[in-house]
Amino acid sequence: MLPIISAGVAPGAALLCYFYLHDKYESEPFSLVFKMFITGLLIVFPIMFLQYTMHHEIIISSHVFEAFVETALLEEFSKWFVLYYMIYRHVEFDDYYDGIVYGVAVSLGFATLENILYLFANGLDTAFGRALLPVSSHALYGVIMGYYLGRARFKTKASKMPWLLMSFMIPFLLHGVYDLIILSFADNWMMMMIPFMTFLWWLGLKKVKLANRRSRKRNLVFMNQSKRFKDPPA
Repeated sequence: MLPIISAGVAPGAALLCYFYLHDKYESEPFSLVFKMFITGLLIVFPIMFLQYTMHHEIIISSHVFEAFVETALLEEFSKWFVLYYMIYRHVEFDDYYDGIVYGVAVSLGFATLENILYLFANGLDTAFGRALLPVSSHALYGVIMGYYLGRARFKTKASKMPWLLMSFMIPFLLHGVYDLIILSFADNWMMMMIPFMTFLWWLGLKKVKLANRRSRKRNLVFMNQSKRFKDPPA
């Protein structure tokens, strides 16, 4: 049991640390980040119940429906809902990159428990592939969702809506494409997945750079550093 739990937790913890430490100007309170991670973990159970009910009560034999509705819509909307109502107006959400940190925390909480449950059902042999694909893809959906929430957070009231819409729609569409590749290309899905994951990592890391570049605290940090160099020693 312990090896499976360790293998299930390790990739999510590593990715969360990676994105947490890429905040160049001010780290978020770890207690709040951990709270969002646990919240992401807890929403696995209602989502699984809804997916089970939908799969057995709404009998639509379609890969598109399964990928975009049963999976992507339920999972990404649930994560978006948690972020919007628990973090979006929180006092600690005071910079663009903060959205990425909290988005990744919720997404990886979800992905970590999902990963543990999958490893219990299918064994440790699948752990490496799970870390490379589902866990990392969830982290990147969280990056993109959080980036656009961060853009919305600091827009005027009249111009928030397009950014809020993108914060849900883009991760939702990317997640749907990911699942559609797996469902539709049973024999050679990896040939499609490699370029898709390459694009997803490129897009996620681009949002990380943009969020840090747009930081509301960047100029303040540079001003403090310049002042320190200019001030004569006491």
